[in-house]
Amino acid sequence: MSKSQHKLSIFVMAMMNVALVLSLRGLPMMAREGLSMIFYILFASVFFLLPVSLVSAELATGWPKKGGVYRWVKEAFGAKWGFTAIWLQWVQNTIWYSTVLAFAAGALSYLFLTPELASNRLFVVMIILVVYWGATFINFYGLKTASWLTTILVMGGTIFPALIIILLGLFWILSGHPLEFLQGPAHFFPDFSQFDRVAFLAGIVLLFSGMEVGAVHVMEMENPKKNYPKSILVSAVVIVLIFLLGSFAIAATIPPSEISLTAGIMQGFQELLHQFHIDWLLPILGFLVAFGAMGSVIAWIGGPSKGLLATAKEGDLPPFMQYTNKKGIQTHILWIQGAIVTVLSLVFLLMPNVSSGFFLLTALTATLYLIMYILLYASAIRLRYSQPKIPRKYTIPGGNLMMWLISGIGIAAVLFAIVVSFFPPAQLTIGSPLFYVLFIAVGVVVFVVAPLIINHYKRPSWSVEKEEK
Repeated sequence: MSKSQHKLSIFVMAMMNVALVLSLRGLPMMAREGLSMIFYILFASVFFLLPVSLVSAELATGWPKKGGVYRWVKEAFGAKWGFTAIWLQWVQNTIWYSTVLAFAAGALSYLFLTPELASNRLFVVMIILVVYWGATFINFYGLKTASWLTTILVMGGTIFPALIIILLGLFWILSGHPLEFLQGPAHFFPDFSQFDRVAFLAGIVLLFSGMEVGAVHVMEMENPKKNYPKSILVSAVVIVLIFLLGSFAIAATIPPSEISLTAGIMQGFQELLHQFHIDWLLPILGFLVAFGAMGSVIAWIGGPSKGLLATAKEGDLPPFMQYTNKKGIQTHILWIQGAIVTVLSLVFLLMPNVSSGFFLLTALTATLYLIMYILLYASAIRLRYSQPKIPRKYTIPGGNLMMWLISGIGIAAVLFAIVVSFFPPAQLTIGSPLFYVLFIAVGVVVFVVAPLIINHYKRPSWSVEKEEK
């Protein structure tokens, strides 16, 4: 058997990227933008998805061992900023659990045939806490035998429902039904004169994140210099089409102001299934969407924290964070992670409605993740000058000028998304604007400064790896 037979094909690599990025929870947010959703999706694809993919591929092929953002930023700017980057990646993922489980709660309400529960803040918080802590305790025991089940749930709860709503949406349009997003004023370009009208941009950009995770597999491709860009193109087309068509299906059937950010996809299913007299499918789809989201959480809950554990053993975190149980599970980190999820889930009780709580946590998640991307882009530029002789199997063509151009575009898009994330969205009732802005500002300060403080006070005795040598 030849070596090339073990290499990842363009299609397989593309599908891996799709699996990392694609999520149904963002369809309602894009649908609320109406016709301008096309602009948002194109903006996120061209100015965020593509630059991240290309830059990450170069970094992954230059530093393949113990790869990832921690290694790349550490090589460029030192251990302090490398630790900060992996910390931001971990903490944004921790906040993400609350949003994806709020989405699952919205779908569950349709499984129980009680859609009003989707807007019940207490119900949403209960689902978040019960499912999250249940998944955490499962991870304590390292039950890898359940991995096949979570994989099936994620696939069945993402790809299949997406195809169903897209097909139903196409039938809706071809049947001559009126398109709700065209009933009022419809504009391709959002109103940039008022940042509160484009606040959803940060959340939509976040939906296109994650390609840097898949980039670590670039070395497993045959001729990555030629084939990786092709895989990026394929995955980008699939992601854009599903996001665009899925969002259109929801926006076509429900007035934008009535779309729930957590239950919007189920609202679309309810309307479409009723029109085609197949209402009996609604609880089945509610089951698939809800348990697909839950399966995603179960599968991911221990992953990012393992990256944090690795940095802990290198001496970036105190011994308490290095503890593992008999099965090698980083239980202390998972306890801290769970405490953060528990506290942040209470935001839903403080906001006027579930959608506003969902977006507030999404905005905080996006801001922290986007700061990490600034470090990623800056590292790619710096390493072109500080370590130019390191062989990279994939290199962005066009020399240093093209690296500056692509990374510069990425940084500019990220900075713009960060700025608009601080503006309460005009599309939602968010209560006190001051609380909204302070919540994000304090969250950013706390979660960005925390790793810098930890790094300042770290001790040589914290390093497990040095002691083992």
